[in-house]
Amino acid sequence: MDAKSRRKSPVNVVTTEPHYCSIDLRLRILGRLPFFAGLSPASLQRVNQSFSEIGYAPGETIYAAGDPADRLFVIAEGKVKLIQPTLAGKNQLLDFFGSGDFFGNLVSLGSEYYSDTAIAQTPGCILCIRSEDFRTILDENSGLALKALEVLAARLNESNQRITRLSTMPVEKRVASSLLKLVKKFGKEKEGNQLIDLPLSRNDLAEMTGTTPETVSRIMSQMQNDGIILSGRQWVAISDISALESLATVS
Repeated sequence: MDAKSRRKSPVNVVTTEPHYCSIDLRLRILGRLPFFAGLSPASLQRVNQSFSEIGYAPGETIYAAGDPADRLFVIAEGKVKLIQPTLAGKNQLLDFFGSGDFFGNLVSLGSEYYSDTAIAQTPGCILCIRSEDFRTILDENSGLALKALEVLAARLNESNQRITRLSTMPVEKRVASSLLKLVKKFGKEKEGNQLIDLPLSRNDLAEMTGTTPETVSRIMSQMQNDGIILSGRQWVAISDISALESLATVS
């Protein structure tokens, strides 16, 4: 791939006005949340009225670790990354989220402060609900509180398992495993390859895998030479999923 083609990113950019999400989009996104699934259309309409929407620009902090956990967030459009400060003073990139995903936590669900930092990765429209409003919804809909706690507990457990699993892998397998997770979550067919439809820097991958951007660049250069990936400035596409899966497999 020549330098000119590498400079042009194929990653899709949100075109919706960042401070405006249609009612249809809001209802569709909220109805897909696991703790609101099964609500009647009338109940979902009432839930929607409790959510406000905020537009964020790329790189803008939505909340920081240590802030009061007073709002739960739902992505209508756009991408968000969660990072967690470590005792060593570095950032651990926990995950990326896209349309329909939720993040954050609430005092009403037992979390006094956010343990992570949420940063907009792309422009986006994000819905949010305050703790007291979420509590009102739970009070009005029996069974939702337990469902919400189960969903949040499952996500926390999944995150902890992933961090533990990655910490035991060689760095090459950590990079391959992270790319595989991202392509399964954000992959889109593009000219015969699976494009990770997300602005993705070497620094992002370094924070995901607990290594340095220089090490990530070395590993990805080898993957590109082996015909497994294509990459450019803040984008990666997978050319050979089977080979990537083999690299990510722990023997």
